Order: sequence, then C-alpha cells, then structure tokens
Amino acid sequence: MTLGNHMKELLLAAYSDENLINPSTDGSHSIIFSRQRMEEQQNSVNVSEILLQGFSGGVGTIFIAVVLGIFILLTIIGNVFVIFAIATEKNLKGLANWLILSLAVADLMVATLVLPLSAYNEVNQQIWSLGPELCMMWTSLDVLCCTSSILHLLAIAIDRYWAVTDIEYARSRSPKKIYLLIAGVWGGSSIISFAPVFGWKDPDFYRRLEADGRCLVSQNVIYQVFATCTSFFIPLIFILLLYWNIFKQARKRIRSRPGAAAVLIEKNNPGSSASTHFTEDQSEGKDSSQAQISENGIGTNPAGLGRLIVLAKREKKHVKESTEAKRERKAAKTLMIITGVFIVCWLPFFVMALMMAVCSSCEPDGIVFSILLWLGYTNSLVNPVIYTVFSPDFRNAFKRMLCGAQYLTQRH
Repeated sequence: MTLGNHMKELLLAAYSDENLINPSTDGSHSIIFSRQRMEEQQNSVNVSEILLQGFSGGVGTIFIAVVLGIFILLTIIGNVFVIFAIATEKNLKGLANWLILSLAVADLMVATLVLPLSAYNEVNQQIWSLGPELCMMWTSLDVLCCTSSILHLLAIAIDRYWAVTDIEYARSRSPKKIYLLIAGVWGGSSIISFAPVFGWKDPDFYRRLEADGRCLVSQNVIYQVFATCTSFFIPLIFILLLYWNIFKQARKRIRSRPGAAAVLIEKNNPGSSASTHFTEDQSEGKDSSQAQISENGIGTNPAGLGRLIVLAKREKKHVKESTEAKRERKAAKTLMIITGVFIVCWLPFFVMALMMAVCSSCEPDGIVFSILLWLGYTNSLVNPVIYTVFSPDFRNAFKRMLCGAQYLTQRH
C-alpha cells in the first residue's frame, strides 16, 4: 500500500466519523466539502512523494557519484605517488621497498580496474546491466587485485620478520627472496580469482544476474570457504603472529641494548700523554667492560692505568629507561596501526561474504553490503599512508614532488 492510499483511507474514516457525530443539515454540501479536503490532502501527499523520489533519484545519485569519484581519485593519487617516489628517489630504490612498490601497483589496479565499475554499480542501485561477460571479468579482477593487496601485507610482514630476526638478511637482502615473495603473491591471487572462470561458479550465477540483476562473485559454498580463508583469514593469522614476534624481538633488543658509553680520562705516568677510553655499562652490579680506544692511537694496558676520572655518571640511567619506554611505545603503536586498520577494513566484509555463502537467509541489506564492500576498498586508499608515514625518506620524497625546487631551497 502506498503512502497516498493510506492517507486516503485515514481521511475517509475521519470525515465519516465527523459526519456521524455532527450531521449537517445539508448533506450534499458536507460531502462536497469533505471530498475537496481529501483531494487537497492527496495532492499534498503526491507532491511530497515526488520531492522525495527526486531527491533520492537525482541529488542523492549525484552525491554518491561525487563521493565515490573523489575516493577513487585519492586512491589513484596516493599510490601513484608511492610508485613514482620509489622509481625516482635513490634512497628508496633498495630491495626493501620492492614489496611496497608491488603493493602500490596492486592498489592502483584496484583503483583503476575495479572501483570505477563498482561505483557504477552503486549509482545504478546494484543492478548490473553490462552483461554476464563483463560481470565475470569485473568480479575476477576484484578478487585478484584485492587478494593481491592483502597478500602483499603478509609478504611485507614476512620480510620485516626476517629483517628483525636475521641481521645478515637486513644488511644484504637477497633479490631472489623478494622475487619469490612477489611471484607467490600474484600467483596465489590469480589462482583464487580465476577459479570461477574455469568452472568453479555456482549454478545460479546466470539466473541471479538475469532475474535479479545482481553481479556477485561465485556463491558456491566450497569456493567461498576456500577463497575467504586463503584471501583473508589465513593471512590474517600469520600477519598477527609475525607482527607479535617482531614486536617481541624489537622490545628484547631495546632492553638488552648496552647503556650509554662512559668517558674515562686516563692520566698516565709523568711524561706520557693522556688518552681517552670508553666503557659501557652492561648492568648494575657488574664490572664495566673497557674498550681500549685511545684518541692518540697509543694502546694501553689496564694494569698500568693511573687515576681514572669518570665523566658519565650513573645518574643518567633514568633518562635511558625513558628513551627505551618511548621506543617500545612507538614500535607498539606502529604495529597496532598497521594490523588494526587492516582488520577494521577487511574483517567485516569477509565475515559477511562467508555468511552469505553458507547461510541463505543471512544476506544483508543492500546498504550494509555496499558499506562493508567499500570499507574493504578503503584499505587500498590508506595503504600508501600507513606504509610511508613512518618513513622519513618517503616523506621527504613526497615533499620534493609537491614543492619541487622550493623544498630543496628550504632544506639547504
């Protein structure tokens, strides 16, 4: 029942009750007056419906299109900046940044190959009208690019774990390992994304597309369990474990780092020159180990040392502890942001995708589906920020790209 019909029935009932309670001497005049009032009310209702439909169909559609267009543009700009910075800056051309470069390429593919058609689908109220072939290609590219973006985060976590636990790996990364990580990411993503193209799609794919106009990834239960687990849930578990171990190793290194060097001035026998030595305090209650380093290049024997004047006092210990606490907090904050944003962006969508496949009555509302889908896409927008904001080299590269010669002049 429409809003206009409902208002008609209410007005008829109201005016009928009024005529029964207060009958008019001229019944025809009362009926005419009531009909006029009903027509006025109906006209006002119809105007309201027209205005509401006009807002939702015109202004609302334009607003959604503009917002999604800005979203896509920002995603493209951010990832292009990362790619250009790594390709042009000498400080960023090391192997350590190749994974970030590949991640930026994956996120740029999301922004250029997937998001425009997703925005079209949203503006068209999730009614697909571009044919089954383009639907199949779009969903495959969607799974390929988004899965690749997620698996790159796992590859970066693996690379950082190796760098923290193996000092030699951090000093001289092997190009072979980086190549294998990148190839594994794109190879695994291709297998997951193109499986439905080679037959692993649900039997209702074409019926759902023709009857309901809905373009969805294969809803085959086995495929959805396989795809959601390999694309998100399993990588998520490994990312959490790796970053937890990275944080523990970093905290262990910070706490076991030797204390500040104590400067010792040795007064040798008369006629000999003074020399400066350095000692490092390992911990309280232990003797300091002396590094026999002399400014005048003369080696000395600890047994023949004269008076030593210690200039670095133990009173500075609380300063060292404060610095350690700050480093621990910064490391924890960085890892929390990286994992937290990733989980917030993708966890709701993959839970929904899994529930849609295993529970036929659990399909969410169209608005909820769109919000969770674009929340996942947001990860491609924020990845350039997360993985570069903590790097001074990237920040300086972006400033040079934006400010040009003016930034270089200010630096010098």
